[in-house]
Amino acid sequence: MQIILVTGGTGLVGKAIEEISSKYNYKFIFIGSKDCDLTDLNDTRRFFIKIQPDFVIHLAACVGGLFKNINYKVDMYEKNIMINHNVLKVCHELKVSKVISCLSTCIFPDKTKYPINETMLHCGPPHSSNDAYAYAKRMLEVHSKAYQSQYGDNFICVIPTNIYGPHDNFSLEDGHVIPALIHRCYINKQNDEPFVVRGSGKPLRQFIFSIDLARLIMWTLTDYEERESIILSVSEKDEISIKDVAQSIADAYSYGENIQFDTNFTDGQHKKTADNSKLMKLNGDFSFTPFKEGIQRSVDWFIQNKVVCRK
Repeated sequence: MQIILVTGGTGLVGKAIEEISSKYNYKFIFIGSKDCDLTDLNDTRRFFIKIQPDFVIHLAACVGGLFKNINYKVDMYEKNIMINHNVLKVCHELKVSKVISCLSTCIFPDKTKYPINETMLHCGPPHSSNDAYAYAKRMLEVHSKAYQSQYGDNFICVIPTNIYGPHDNFSLEDGHVIPALIHRCYINKQNDEPFVVRGSGKPLRQFIFSIDLARLIMWTLTDYEERESIILSVSEKDEISIKDVAQSIADAYSYGENIQFDTNFTDGQHKKTADNSKLMKLNGDFSFTPFKEGIQRSVDWFIQNKVVCRK
C-alpha cells in the first residue's frame, strides 16, 4: 500500500485529513513537531528515509493570528523558510511522487483587484501585518516551481482561504480569528460578561471548514493533474464579515445579545476575496459545509475538548 506522509499532521487540517483517511486506500502517517524537527535538515532527512513516503501532504508551518504575525516577524519568516526548504529538499532526494504544499490567501498582495486568482500571488507586496509570514510562504511556491522546472518534480501548492474547525489552536492571543473568538465567547459566557471582539467587525473573509479542505486536498492529490497552484475556497458570494462570524459564534453559545466591538484594535486587511472558479471548473460538484453548521460543530468540539485542546 502506498504511503502518504502528512506533515503538520497533529494540527487543524492534519486532523481533518485523519478523520476522512479511512475512505482512501493509502497508509497515512501523520507527524507533528514532537515526531520530527522539520527546521533541522538532518532530522528531516532521517525521518523521511525511515518512512519512505510515496506522497507528502505538507501542512507544517509556524502560524498564528494577526497579532502573532505583527509581533514575531523573524520567527514567522525564518521558521517557515527552514521548514519548507527541508521538506522539499528531502522529498526531491527521495523521489517522492507528488508533494502537496499548503499556502494561504493571506499571502496575496495587499493592493490588488478582487477577486484574486492563482496568477496574482506575486503581483505586489503583502499586507504589512503579515509580510514576514507571507514572503516565506510565497517562497514555498517559488521553490516548488523551481523543482518542477529543473527536475520535473510533481511539487504543487494549494491555496486555501481561512480555515476553521475542530483541533484548531484556540489561543486567545495567537489563534486565528474563529478559534480565538470561540474561546473568548466561552469565557465571556461563563463569566456573564460582554463578548468583546477586537476591531470593528467590518473586514470580510472567506472561511472553509477543515473537513471540506481535507477532502479537497485529497482530490488535489488523486485527481488534480495540473502543475499550477490552485485556490481551494468557497465562492465570493459566501464571503462573510467578522461581525457576522462573531454573531454566528455567539448564537452557537446562545449568547447572541452580548457582543461588543473594541475599535482600539486594528482590523488588518479589509478584504482578500479569492476566485475559486478554477476549482469549480474542475470539481464543480463539490459541496461545502454551510458556515453556521461548521461553526456549531466547531463550538461543540471546543466545549467537549476545552481541557485538552490547544489554547
